[in-house]
Amino acid sequence: MKVAGKVVVVTGGANGIGQALCEIFHREGAAKVVVADLEGARAKTVADSIGGASFACDVAQESDILRVIDETEKQFGPIDLFCSNAGIGGGFDPLSENAGGTSDEPWARSWAIHVMAHVYAARHLIPRMKTRGGGYFLNTISAAGLLSQVGSAAYSTTKHAAVGFAENLAISHKAHNIRVSILCPQGVETNMLKGLPKGPQSNDGNLMPEDVAKSALEGIDRETFLILPHPQVIDYMRKKTDNYDRWIGGMAKIQASLREAFSKK
Repeated sequence: MKVAGKVVVVTGGANGIGQALCEIFHREGAAKVVVADLEGARAKTVADSIGGASFACDVAQESDILRVIDETEKQFGPIDLFCSNAGIGGGFDPLSENAGGTSDEPWARSWAIHVMAHVYAARHLIPRMKTRGGGYFLNTISAAGLLSQVGSAAYSTTKHAAVGFAENLAISHKAHNIRVSILCPQGVETNMLKGLPKGPQSNDGNLMPEDVAKSALEGIDRETFLILPHPQVIDYMRKKTDNYDRWIGGMAKIQASLREAFSKK
């Protein structure tokens, strides 16, 4: 899909990858880029810089996502591309003694933002897209959804679930000309990454958000389901499926090394 002339919504658009997506879509000639973010003032700043529009939005709330969809289509026309990009990095604890954690809170918040936000967007846009003959979803997930994330069971689990939902979304609605891409980088120089312990997600180098946005644009142009800004991830996926037990063993060693490093701090 060519972005030129299209109406685009980006959640989590006020910073990082989301901001870079908004900027590159604007440069590519999108008819209107809508910046939706929990930080409403920051979203407005980004929108003003690209001649876009903004909404304060908590993607964990279905009513907020519906409001963004309704207001965007009322003011600017049908949404052609919805980028479900918002994410959090909560629940990371390299020294955790139990993958199940000690509280439901990080699980519930991660589930709401990393999974249900995608579900809500689809729930309210699919009927409209089917009626008008098609549309596009870009879901920012993470290489953690394909591999894993040592130090955060909640992050890894919900990102895996997000991949599963995106697969089903693509399968269920391919016949309706509704396309889906998942954006799965490793380390990216964002505020979220800076707030996390250094881990294997950065072993192949951290990309700038602008690099990730460029990969996303290229993937949308080709209508590719899996977009990998870090191309090494495809080899890691092959190794994982080639010998799952060996892969688990290797990841356990990484976990042990990370635990040892943090226990000395």
